[in-house]
Amino acid sequence: MAILKAAIITVTPFQQNCSVIWKEDTKIAAVNDPGGDLEIIEKFIDDQGLTLSKIFITHGHLDHAAGARELADNFKVDIEGPQIEDEFLTSTLEMQGKSYGMDSAQNFTPDRWLNEGDQIELDGEKLDVYHCPGHTPGHVIFHHKESKLAIVGDVLFQGSVGRTDLPGGSMDALIAAIREKVLPLGDDITFIPGHGPISTIGQERLTNPYVADQLFKESSN
Repeated sequence: MAILKAAIITVTPFQQNCSVIWKEDTKIAAVNDPGGDLEIIEKFIDDQGLTLSKIFITHGHLDHAAGARELADNFKVDIEGPQIEDEFLTSTLEMQGKSYGMDSAQNFTPDRWLNEGDQIELDGEKLDVYHCPGHTPGHVIFHHKESKLAIVGDVLFQGSVGRTDLPGGSMDALIAAIREKVLPLGDDITFIPGHGPISTIGQERLTNPYVADQLFKESSN
């Protein structure tokens, strides 16, 4: 199995981490969470000599999904994700965009809704899909075991977790998803969050004030 390469492209006024993953030998690529600033994303694809084959979406918030429809149309590729409980977000992106001055936002229905246990594929490489609600009800994350890489959207950040005060949010559900699905992926997994710097699961288990092992040890005493 090949090791996937990954690059982060910061987009939108929300400073969202759109990421591009690709196989180095074939240059076949996927874009994760193209929230906007498509000219920057498309220039990176062109500069690297990549061929875009898929668009993957972790969840339906504006900064992660507003550019998906246009990018898919430009490259004639499919959109996969999020989970169907985020349909209320992906179907109202244009309205969300008007509220934040992002007039290029477009509603979309993905070519494939994703569920727990599914896999997404990039040129033969399989990434496991985990449904991780809490930030949004239909949030999913992606894990490529061979690359020791996870793309976690707004579930987990370096030193923090996703906000849960937006429609459909739940702190209990979010913490449960992180503890039961994200952290067990392994301490050596590097993850790309939806905002801010990358980190490792091992680092968050040690230091993250929301999900560190010590926090749960203390609460059980």
